[in-house]
Amino acid sequence: MNIIAVAINHHTAPIEIREALYLQENEIRQFIRELQNELTSESCIISTCNRTEIYCIPKASSITYKEIQNFLLTRKKVNNISDSNFRNYFSCGAVNHLFHIAAGIDSLVIGDQQILGQVKDAYSIAAEENSIANYLQRVFQAALKVGKRVKTETEVFEGPSSISAAAVQLAGKIFSDLRKKKVLIIGAGETSRLTLQNLKQKNVQDITITNRTQSKAELLAKEFNASIISFLDFKEKLHEFDIIISATSSPEPLVLKSDMEKVMNLRKNQSLCILDIAIPRDFDPSIKEIDNVFYNDIDALQIIVNQNLERRQAQIPKIKKIIMEELIELFSWYNSLQISPIIKSLRDQFEQIRQQEYNFFKNKFSPEQLENIELLTKRIINKILHNPTVYLRKTADSSDLQGDLKLQLHIIKEMFQLKDINDEENK
Repeated sequence: MNIIAVAINHHTAPIEIREALYLQENEIRQFIRELQNELTSESCIISTCNRTEIYCIPKASSITYKEIQNFLLTRKKVNNISDSNFRNYFSCGAVNHLFHIAAGIDSLVIGDQQILGQVKDAYSIAAEENSIANYLQRVFQAALKVGKRVKTETEVFEGPSSISAAAVQLAGKIFSDLRKKKVLIIGAGETSRLTLQNLKQKNVQDITITNRTQSKAELLAKEFNASIISFLDFKEKLHEFDIIISATSSPEPLVLKSDMEKVMNLRKNQSLCILDIAIPRDFDPSIKEIDNVFYNDIDALQIIVNQNLERRQAQIPKIKKIIMEELIELFSWYNSLQISPIIKSLRDQFEQIRQQEYNFFKNKFSPEQLENIELLTKRIINKILHNPTVYLRKTADSSDLQGDLKLQLHIIKEMFQLKDINDEENK
């Protein structure tokens, strides 16, 4: 399985290079078509904000990872890129790397829940472009199986792994049904965007955004189908919301304890959740002294995140065991593809010899005797080949194709002069 993987990711390159190499879906489709025309018999491309990786089977053994790298760089112009920004993987190493990605343990944050869907999308695009066939199809199906097993058999995807996700999870513990709650987001930066993504995943619909620069609030509101209110007026409207998540860059607190006392009077002391994920804090921390105000700042949320990351880290040995099991199963399948034509050719050759000898002597026996001789010689051939067949199948299940099995197949082919094996089976 002459798989090559050429990868640039968060381990190897800064964000500027990763951004320059990011491929939109239409670019991936175009790249795949060109790869198939020029260099590969099978190909699949994963491209996300943290990685662009090409998995392929070259059309010829003379095609190396260097040609794949050059293919990418001639189509995506990138400044200040070097060989050190690439990682290149081959055969089992390429498959192992893909399995680690699908398992969520090669991500920027261990247990990234999006990556399995991104691998699935890459596989679907390749299938639609007819660039994935017997080998890569089986490899990517195995990778998706790894991801599903990790999801069901471990806890690596459980619990929030970011401050914004922790904020939404904590709000969900205070209110049993977030979908019925009104949420205010103060700020329109990247943290607010991530918070909105997490709220939408929880099917929260009633969301309002306010920001000092209203145009930024309007853009974010349009993206997430949210409402906006003027930053100048938001204090007068705080009582209308059940959950307030604040992430501005204000150097001074936006809301004081006296402001919140007025808010709670207007709310008639109904519970209010405030998640202050700004540095410096947007809310005076003394508001936690007010009854029915559930206030948490970024330090409290970071404790939750760190606990979850430690728990995820502890799952890695279990995940690596799953990866190894699936690697063994995949390469046993691949080894069996190499064994089957050998066994068939060996049996065909023995049967040909049996037929030749049978035809040479058949005129010397009666029809009744010939029937018994036919049965006898077939049984002899089957018994002679039984142990070698069992041995070869066992070897296929346990051998490294680059070592034991490849050598043994070569010896058997030479020993019995097996010339009729389709070389395409032994790529």
